[in-house]
Order: sequence, then structure tokens, then C-alpha cells
Amino acid sequence: MNMLQVTCAIIVHKGKVLAAQRSSKMDLPGKWEFPGGKLEPDENPKSCLVREIQEELNMEIDIFEELPPATHAYPTKTIRLIPFCACWKGGEIRLLEHEQIRWLEKNELLSLDWAPADLPIVHDLIENWVKLVVSTEF
Repeated sequence: MNMLQVTCAIIVHKGKVLAAQRSSKMDLPGKWEFPGGKLEPDENPKSCLVREIQEELNMEIDIFEELPPATHAYPTKTIRLIPFCACWKGGEIRLLEHEQIRWLEKNELLSLDWAPADLPIVHDLIENWVKLVVSTEF
């Protein structure tokens, strides 16, 4: 079974992080995720993520840290999810693929029904909240 390389962004803004709900057109409809997408051949993860966030949400981001990847085996595919912390630097948010978005505080993260591949990243984010979210407010 192929391993898909997928990037995702933990977008930080005003002490909260962005979560996006998958639409009915996507796999795992209704599940929440950190937005991002599949790497194209010969694309590096950072440029992939900048492109995907622009395409899906019309947002410009500044990436400031790469986090440990998480691997998850679904019944039909295995995903290696490569997370990056980023801040929102421009663009007016438009939902071009997702059902809805929410800006979440640390204590709200576990209230959503996350896609299984994103869950280890959610837990990592909760553990490192001060380092990743609080310290990024510039």
C-alpha cells in the first residue's frame, strides 16, 4: 500500500489555532483536520503547504516550525502527515473545500471529532501549547 505524504498547517492567530471541517465531497466528511494537502512530485513540504492553504482557504501563511510527522494507516491508504506551525499573514478566508472553520483555544481542541491521522498532532499541540501558540504572538 502506498504511503501518501500530506502536509498540514497549525495556523496560529490571536492565541488560537485553526481547525477545518471536511466537506461532504471529501473523504471522512464531517471530520475535523488541520488544513493542508498532498505533496506533488518534486515538491517540498513547505511550498506544498503554502500552495494548499492558498488553494483551500485563500490564506497566506508564514511557516515558523516543523513538528514531528504522524503516520496513520486507514483501510485503503497510509498517510504520513507532516505538520507545520504557521501564522496567518494575509488573505481573506474563503472556504473553497471545507464545510466550516473554527478558531480554537487549547481547552476546545478535544471537543471536535478529528480525523484519525490528525489526532496525534492534536495531542502534541496540547502538550506544547505554550511553546507553539503562546510564544508566537508577535
